Amino acid sequence: MSHQNVVTVNKTADRLKLSLAVLVLAAGIVAYSVLADQSIYLRVAVFIAGLVIAALIAGFSDTGRRTLAFGREAYNETRRVVWPSRQETTRMTAIVFAFVVAMGALLWVADKLLGWVIYGLLLGWN
Repeated sequence: MSHQNVVTVNKTADRLKLSLAVLVLAAGIVAYSVLADQSIYLRVAVFIAGLVIAALIAGFSDTGRRTLAFGREAYNETRRVVWPSRQETTRMTAIVFAFVVAMGALLWVADKLLGWVIYGLLLGWN
């Protein structure tokens, strides 16, 4: 995995592209609300069109290209993961459950023992 530094948007052109993308997305949301009397298919189509256009505009900015590159790296990294088999997963889950039960029993015994020592022996309460 790459260890890239955080880079902010410094170029005016990138700021304008990202601002335009946000405005197009907001226009899609507003259009969905304004077209309340129209068919749901038309409303959803207008919203999705606004979403796609905003993504395309943002994708042409430097920040958008870096985001897409990060997404590709993340996808490639998940393809390289060796996932456990069903048997390994079941075995590890059973081990975790057994550990939780054992720790619960240990903490219950410690609580009862400390309660007996404090309240029974030190304070003399029953």
